[in-house]
Amino acid sequence: MILRDRRGPRDIRHIRLREKVRGSAARPRLAVFRSINHIYAQLVDDDAGKTVLAVDSRSKAFREGHKSGGNVAAAKAVGELLAQKAKAAGVQIVVFDRGGYKYHGRVKALADAARAGGLTF
Repeated sequence: MILRDRRGPRDIRHIRLREKVRGSAARPRLAVFRSINHIYAQLVDDDAGKTVLAVDSRSKAFREGHKSGGNVAAAKAVGELLAQKAKAAGVQIVVFDRGGYKYHGRVKALADAARAGGLTF
């Protein structure tokens, strides 16, 4: 029996963040989602309502070098992969959307790796 809604508070924080954070074609939104086993990041153009590119810890490029997708090392790898793909797509400046999560742990590791890879936010 479920006694507590664990996702509700994150959804409320995410909605509150999304009122302020908006992506465009020139400056897409870097949206982060983390689950227990994986981490996902995508660049979103909110004006057009389209995803510019997406990277996650389930992809073939990621799985070649990593065993697990739910740790800080995996988040760093996803951030680096995202920065490489963003450069190839011609994106350098983004708006960071932490998705209602604390800026800590895996979310921070992904952001730091994306910054080290050349993205500006």
